[in-house]
Amino acid sequence: MTTIPLSWWLTVSAALFSIGVYGALTRKNAIAILMGVELILNAVNINLVAFWRYIAPNDVAGQIFAIIVITVAAAEAAVGLAIVIAVYRRRHAVVVEELDILKN
Repeated sequence: MTTIPLSWWLTVSAALFSIGVYGALTRKNAIAILMGVELILNAVNINLVAFWRYIAPNDVAGQIFAIIVITVAAAEAAVGLAIVIAVYRRRHAVVVEELDILKN
């Protein structure tokens, strides 16, 4: 059984990170921006697990860091979606450029 080289994992992670940054910076919808941030965090997880596998497979630090990032991503998604729902109920829009709540 052959293993996949580290450079392939890093290439996939860089592509996923780039797609996430593009999605977070170019979208007007708040949900799409949150999805872009999730893609960025998943790219970080791929990097953490890939480096763990190739540098120190006997240590569990890479897996623990990946679990922490997954936990933070879940919390970010829950809080972000709660804010989006609250804003939608008040303003009836989720377009980020139209959200000027502080001007009230």
